Amino acid sequence: MNTEKTMTIQEKIIQFLVVVIIAAVITAVGNVLDGKHALGPSMIGCFVLAAIAFTGAVISYIPGFKKLPMVFWVSILGVILSIPGVPGSEWITKQAAEVTFLATTTPVLAYAGLSLGKDLGAFKQLSWRIIPVALAVAAGTFICAVLVAQIVLHWEGVI
Repeated sequence: MNTEKTMTIQEKIIQFLVVVIIAAVITAVGNVLDGKHALGPSMIGCFVLAAIAFTGAVISYIPGFKKLPMVFWVSILGVILSIPGVPGSEWITKQAAEVTFLATTTPVLAYAGLSLGKDLGAFKQLSWRIIPVALAVAAGTFICAVLVAQIVLHWEGVI
């Protein structure tokens, strides 16, 4: 018997909004810690990105739009809003440029860690077998990324 409460769409949207705001604050703090960015522009850039993410999430709950995943709608919205000629695109691009990619990874990795903690029982069942799989995935990802970088940098004449 499933005793878990089923969340309404409004509750999911509110929960997503809270998570996005928390992620924006963590990202802004991480962005400031590099010593190259000020808090004000970092906060504005993070909240612009958060607004795009939230709007894309809301779009994904609209009937007829549910067939495609949320990440699709967030990505499409971000691309459309950054196309030159779209009203406000220059401002949005300028604000988003204030946020470094590395700063955005902190909340993502924190969320991944929390997700793993939630499924600790399933993780324990994998026992030692997860270690070689994780090593193989990490090594394969690294090797493929190095090969792609080598090819592209050689192709561009950088190396």
